[in-house]
Amino acid sequence: MYKLIAIDIDDTLINDEKEVTPATQAALEQAVAAGVVVTLATGRAYASAQAIARQTGLNVPIITYQGALVKNLMDEKVLYERYVPQDAVRKLFQYCVEHNLHLQTYIDDKLYAREENQKLVEYSQLNKTRYYIEPVWEKLVEQPTPKMLIIDDPAYLDKLAPILRELLGDSVHITKSKPHFLEIMHHEGTKGLALEFLAGHFGCDLSETIAVGDSWNDHEMLEAAGLGVAMANAIPALKEIADFVTLSNNEDGVKYAIDKFILNTATQ
Repeated sequence: MYKLIAIDIDDTLINDEKEVTPATQAALEQAVAAGVVVTLATGRAYASAQAIARQTGLNVPIITYQGALVKNLMDEKVLYERYVPQDAVRKLFQYCVEHNLHLQTYIDDKLYAREENQKLVEYSQLNKTRYYIEPVWEKLVEQPTPKMLIIDDPAYLDKLAPILRELLGDSVHITKSKPHFLEIMHHEGTKGLALEFLAGHFGCDLSETIAVGDSWNDHEMLEAAGLGVAMANAIPALKEIADFVTLSNNEDGVKYAIDKFILNTATQ
């Protein structure tokens, strides 16, 4: 019997129309009614994830910023929080300024950047997140941040990641949530560690948890969970490490996983 399921949002819980379908919504409600803790695990900011969680009627802590922040939905109490080390923040800002890279940071759940450009505007529209401009980047360095994000060409980011790992060291966790999003968190800011924390919080063993995702930033979570589920639309590397591959996000893949492993109503 599984007691907790953690579900990624983008390209997992929501379809390509950015919606939770009625069928998937019903499955979430049935899982909760069966006594299972249903939570979200996303790279999104808390405010953005909170809106989707509330739409789906969830009232438990959710995992946000790739695992750097676990926060209650009801009273907004912070349960787990890891900020990017300030030395790494400063180095990353300096590197991005010198190399003319678009860097975003989150402070008090608000999105900040040094300048307005198309990357920022499109990201804001994608996540329905308001943004703020602070041209004096030194002011941003002093503020604690759970996540920093570089947006660029996927192939360039693949080359950049090892350079930044060398520059910033073991104090940070670097991952991709989408091909053109390179995200930097505290080294303990992973969905896997956040899932481990939540399992302990609810008094269940990791073997009693399910994790569902589609991208490489989900791999720690799938590896930590008792059952790791990849979407049919997931990247090949995630499917390789998953225990099960469900249907796609446009075919109610989350519902199918819940039906099969929690409700035991799947026909195949």
